[in-house]
Parts: sequence; C-alpha cells; structure tokens
Amino acid sequence: MKIKEAIGLLGTIFFFIFLGSLQCVSQSAASRQEQIESHSHQAQKFLNEKRPDLAIPEFRAILALDRDNVDALGNLGVLLFFQGDYAGAISPLRAALKLQPELWKIQMLLGMAEKRTGDTSGALADLERAFSKTREEKIKTEAGMELIEMYTSAGDLDKGATVVDELDDLYPTNPQVLYSSYRIHSDLAEQAMLSLALVAPASAIMHRVMAHELELHEHSAGAIEQYRLALKLNPNLPGVHIELAELLNSSSNPALHAQAKSEYEAALTLNPFDEKAERRLGELAAQAGDLKTATDDYSRALKLEPNDSEAMTDYAKVLISLNQPQKAIALLERSLELDPTSAVAHYRLSVLYRQMGKPAEAKQELQKFQTYNQESEKLRKLFETMSVQAQEAERSNGHSVIGPHFSPVY
Repeated sequence: MKIKEAIGLLGTIFFFIFLGSLQCVSQSAASRQEQIESHSHQAQKFLNEKRPDLAIPEFRAILALDRDNVDALGNLGVLLFFQGDYAGAISPLRAALKLQPELWKIQMLLGMAEKRTGDTSGALADLERAFSKTREEKIKTEAGMELIEMYTSAGDLDKGATVVDELDDLYPTNPQVLYSSYRIHSDLAEQAMLSLALVAPASAIMHRVMAHELELHEHSAGAIEQYRLALKLNPNLPGVHIELAELLNSSSNPALHAQAKSEYEAALTLNPFDEKAERRLGELAAQAGDLKTATDDYSRALKLEPNDSEAMTDYAKVLISLNQPQKAIALLERSLELDPTSAVAHYRLSVLYRQMGKPAEAKQELQKFQTYNQESEKLRKLFETMSVQAQEAERSNGHSVIGPHFSPVY
C-alpha cells in the first residue's frame, strides 16, 4: 500500500472513531437526561403520596447527575427545611438562590433556616431582602413575622414597628398582623412611658399618661384626677380638655357628667377646629332638648369634618325631631356610605323608610340593623369579659395594673 493511500485510510478510520465518540457522548447525555426525568417523575409521585422522605433521595439523585438543577436544589432545600433539618437545608437553598436570585420564597426559607441555626446576620440579610421584594401575602407576612421577632428580641422596636406597619397597611384584616401590631405598639408605649417617667416624672404630660393608663384599666376616678393635675400644671396642654370631657361625659355620676360641657367648650376655645368637641356639644344640647343649639353645633361639626358619619347620624336624629325626614334620610344614607356597619343609622333609616311608605327598603335596613347590632353585642360582651379578667388579675396580684407598675407622681 502506498503511503498516500495509507494516510487516507487512517484519516477515514479516525473520522469514524470521532463520529462514534460523538454518538456515545450524545447517547450518554440522552441517558443522563432520561435518568433525571425518571427521578423527577418518581419524586413527584412520592410528593403526591405525601412521602417527602422518599422524595428527598430522588432529588439527591438528580443533583448527582446535574448539580446545577435549580428545581432539584429548591425542592430538596424546602423538604429538608420542613423536616426540621435546617442545617441540611441551607446548602441547597443557597445554591438554588445563587443560580436564580429572584426565588423569594426560597430566600425566605433560607433566612429562617439561618435564624434557626444561629446565623443571625445571614438571616437578617435574607429575610429583609425577601420581605422587601415579595408581593405575595403569605410569604411577605411570614418573612415579616420572622423579622419582627428578630428585631424585638434585639430590642429594636422601631424597626419591628416599621415592618408591622407596612404589613398592616397591606393586609388590614390579617389577624396575625393585627396581633403583632397590638403587641409591638404596646411595647413601644410602655417603653416611651418608662422614658417619660425618668426624664419628666412630675410634668403635666406624665400626669396625662397616667390618666390614659388609669382610664385604660377602668379607674375612672383616678384618671379624672390625673387629667385635672395635668391641666393645673398646664391649662393649655393640647388635647387634655377633650380627653377629660370624654371621660366626664361617659360618667354615670350626674355631677361629673354635668362638668363635661365646660371641658368641651374649653377644648374649642383652645382649638376652634376641634370637630369632636363641636359634635359632643351638639349631643349634649340634643339631650337637653335644645334642638336649635344642637342643629348649630352639628352643622359646624360637619363643616369642620364633612365625612364624620357619626355626626351625620346624630344630626339626622335631631332633624327627625324637627320633622325634617327628607334631610334626615339624606344624611343617614350618606352616613352609611361612609360606615356601612352603623347599626344606629340602619335602624333610624328603617324607621324613616317605613314612615315614607317604603316597606321593602325598611325591611332591608332592619335586617342590617339586627346583623350589626348582634356583632356589636358580641364585641361588648367580649370586652366586658376582658375587663373582668383584668380586674381579677389585678386583685390577685395585689397591685394596680398600670403600665410598668410605677407609683403615681402627685
């Protein structure tokens, strides 16, 4: 065989060897992909059967074939997390997040796993990023709750309040968020009260705070005394006259109740734009049968605050007494647009509709009144129970339940 022919033959042989190797690589890749799909199918089958313990080895098998498989990394991390293996979950969760940074749920779980394994700085970074980026209520709420717990444990109540306030704005009917808001703002109030007691123990503002706490725990006589002490020290302290007036107005003692009017008037003298004081004066005038003064007071109140549904409802009652049903109906309808849960407005509108010959509308309003009145009664009983329990706890503890339990400063 000539050298030239030999070289040609060798070239042909090498070409077929190379072609064969490509086919082997292709077959190997196809075989690996088939294995991945098989393990993936099996893992899904186990998950459907609620057997995560059997699905975990399948995801591990996928990663042995393809270490950058995001789905397998994420699923493995999630399964390990919910099995309580937080340390084991961190590596696959972190790897999945590195490959695909916008997996917010994965980042949240990573932060929670880091928190449970003592990596506070890593947990904060991941939870803060997941919280700021996600828009899904469940994930955002869970990340927020974790952050709040970490902030409050570290004594950083302001950061915790920022998170809970954002959640409250987004999800105002979420019970978990509402409870967290109640707790953290209660803690902030107590913290502020302690600080005030240290820097200004004998000030008018301190007496005002004491009055708030006493009123909160239904010590009305003590609260009234504290308000009076605050005003003695500073007669022009904004807001105190209206707060004292509200307490006096709710008193069952006729002598104290009679003092409310002068406090409402004092509030208006200090602040002519105090719509609440104006409205309350209208109520007192109506109770005394002075419908002309009540009309003037309610009219001024609604000029100051045109969307005060309570003022509209009360003013409507005065207009009914003055035999002006059409004006009263207009006010009640507008009041219910602003506050559809007002049982009083529904009842009064029901009566007026019946008088105007509208039985269907009257029946509908009466049904709404009964519904909202029942809900109001449930709430009233709940708060009564809470009040009794607080008083019993106070008696059993042998001291007054007022904030952080410091002695009043007189």
